[in-house]
Amino acid sequence: MNWNWDVARDFLPELLDGLLITLEATALGSLLSFTLGLVWAMALRSPTRLVRWPVAGVVEFIRNTPLLVQLFFFYYVLPTWDITFSALTTGVIALGLHYSTYTAEVYRAGIDGVPQGQWEAAIALSLPKHRTWFAVILPQAIRRVVPALGNYVIAMLKDSPLLALIGVVDMLQTARAEGASSFQYVEPYTMVGVAFILIAYPASLLLRVLERRLGH
Repeated sequence: MNWNWDVARDFLPELLDGLLITLEATALGSLLSFTLGLVWAMALRSPTRLVRWPVAGVVEFIRNTPLLVQLFFFYYVLPTWDITFSALTTGVIALGLHYSTYTAEVYRAGIDGVPQGQWEAAIALSLPKHRTWFAVILPQAIRRVVPALGNYVIAMLKDSPLLALIGVVDMLQTARAEGASSFQYVEPYTMVGVAFILIAYPASLLLRVLERRLGH
């Protein structure tokens, strides 16, 4: 096996373009998963069974079906019902929705970890329910779960190559295109793998540091 530096050099600009798409999909998917996850977590704590049970069913269904199946459903099935998104938007929705079911559990653990005295103090001060949640409970809960949420961002980054299967021009798709045109596969796929390592490994180290600091 011979490494061709000319192929690697020529592929680098395309790799960087694909990297931007990968990071965009990961960032937007993370934002969607954090937002939806919080909605699921609060709905699952609702005292009303008509709210709690349907949400629990939806969350379990999404969590227990593969991300790839959901991705294909959004991209190939929804258009038959005249619901159409771009490939990148579809990928962001699939990533965000899928991982929201996991971030919901993270939020739940964080909320359950808030001392009972905080709830009692809010009741004693006659705070409205929305102020109790957004001024007292959630700031403490989210601080506890930031490292766990960060782990799901990294997991989402590593799942983002699935978006190439619906035509998103991310790093994997650019590598596939380069290999198909030049018949050189070692360089592009190796460079994509190294790019993921250079992003994911430092991010995981940063999360460990953050977890230790927040734990004190």
